[in-house]
Amino acid sequence: MDTIHRFSFRLFPISLAHCCLNPSSATPKFPKLFHRPTSSFDFDCIPKFVPPRQTYSSSSTSIAKAGWFLGLGEQKKMSLPTIVKAGDPVLHEPAREVDPKEIGSEKIQKIIDDMVLAMRKAPGVGLAAPQIGIPLRIIVLEDTQEYISYAPKEEIKAQDRRPFDLLVIVNPKLKCKSNKTALFFEGCLSVDGFRAVVERHLDVEVVGLDRDGNPIKVDASGWQARILQHECDHLDGTLYVDKMLPRTFRMAENLTLPLAEGCPKLGAR
Repeated sequence: MDTIHRFSFRLFPISLAHCCLNPSSATPKFPKLFHRPTSSFDFDCIPKFVPPRQTYSSSSTSIAKAGWFLGLGEQKKMSLPTIVKAGDPVLHEPAREVDPKEIGSEKIQKIIDDMVLAMRKAPGVGLAAPQIGIPLRIIVLEDTQEYISYAPKEEIKAQDRRPFDLLVIVNPKLKCKSNKTALFFEGCLSVDGFRAVVERHLDVEVVGLDRDGNPIKVDASGWQARILQHECDHLDGTLYVDKMLPRTFRMAENLTLPLAEGCPKLGAR
């Protein structure tokens, strides 16, 4: 199943603005990025060619991020938080539960709005609050027919990928509903430029609260189940590299190369 080797979990994490423009020149350059398979993607970004991302003023220090959360520092100057990268403690420590009484507050609603905006600006299909430096148990996810249309039909079928509307889940609790699993490549905007195979359950149930504080239950299978597992992992301080099959780890540009001898085949098990 050579074509299966092209399957991945997330969408391009690489900013086209960074890749296509030489900082010392206004003349655009089009590198090998445009020769990569469009099916190679990071979970937070859609595999299509979009205009360069807008940049948003934000300090990269932990103090500035804490200030944004607490209402201090440069909050007024910040229109959108940046994606924090591996090594930042917020990505490697368990996030805190949100007090249900606080869900309707302006602070929590602002965090949710910013998460949705950041996810869509990427563009992407999922985001966890720790990825924008907020150590709270909140995830957002969304997969549209437009996003799915950029992937090859055989890939969509293998991934069991179907569109679903925006989901906001506060304090999610995930439970696996079967022992069936699948192996596919994953990536992460917080671990730019790399991919690795991760085994995930095919059927899960997630319960929690929606953005209005009402109980919500999501029964998911296939690709949506993988998205939920990936994002819930972020809330426990876990990155996909903590669960990857080590010998499958590779640069994104090497995604189409065959797996090493002895590695399991991709797809459902």
